[in-house]
Amino acid sequence: MIRPLVRRVWLAALAVACLPVPCAQAQDLEPRAYSSSPIGTTFLVAGLVRSSGDVIFDPSIPLTDVNAELYAFTVGLGRTFALADRLGQLSVAVPYSWGEVEGSVGERTGRVTRSGAADMRVRLSVNIWGAPAMTPREFARRKRRDTVVGASLTVSAPIGEYDQTKLINLGTNRWAFKPEVGVSHPAGRWDLEAYAGAWFFTENPTFFPGQVRRSQNFIGGVQGHVSYTLRPRAWVAGDLTWYGGGATAIDDGPATGRQNNTRYGVTFAWPLGQRQSIKASYAAGAIVRSGADFRTFAVAWQVFWIDRPRP
Repeated sequence: MIRPLVRRVWLAALAVACLPVPCAQAQDLEPRAYSSSPIGTTFLVAGLVRSSGDVIFDPSIPLTDVNAELYAFTVGLGRTFALADRLGQLSVAVPYSWGEVEGSVGERTGRVTRSGAADMRVRLSVNIWGAPAMTPREFARRKRRDTVVGASLTVSAPIGEYDQTKLINLGTNRWAFKPEVGVSHPAGRWDLEAYAGAWFFTENPTFFPGQVRRSQNFIGGVQGHVSYTLRPRAWVAGDLTWYGGGATAIDDGPATGRQNNTRYGVTFAWPLGQRQSIKASYAAGAIVRSGADFRTFAVAWQVFWIDRPRP
């Protein structure tokens, strides 16, 4: 009886704990995600993220003291362009992750460590209203900022390391898609933003121990950001997000582990010369009923360059 119970508990646990290694997708807080830039801008980003904290389960699951300490180093490349007369942006990010997860089932304690490539993300966004596509010269001459309505699609591609004989992996062995819409309204030095989107997941057909299907319901979420411009390219923002859903099922079993959580954070950006900048952020759970209650620190360096105008 003990071995089936332990296996069932760990399968239920991983329905939630599979989120650790790339850092939970639904927990993202991204102020100024739809800000305007001139077309022909290419940017390179390198960032480091540390997430640590507890994973909270339903009281009916006898898992205790489950916590994780996770790191991810990400390199990303993006470019802006004209999509019809609208501003479009395409970016790709590839993370390398490492970390440790531990927990107890009754008197039995387990710990695992992992390191390697995690899943890649590709994001396509377009400003569908306000802030049309502008050349660098037109962008520099604009007299005022407009309210922007944008839309984006983020795709998480399963290229991360995955072994069906291991309970915890860096890759998820499934595709994930996040459509989103966002509104950004300028008010002097202030920017008010609101986004709404949802993550949708395909099945993982070879979940541990290899002959098990794992499916997950969609996770819907909303974000709100209030930012203040200190000087050109320097700003600070307060961030808040709620996300819910994401119950998981093993084979044809019932879906469990629905999330209903709220997180808050702060983000700070500062220019380093004319073409570089640094951004730092902190986020934590305000109300976490199920899932990962992580404290996340992140720092990123960015360099950009703009195409020279044609004669």
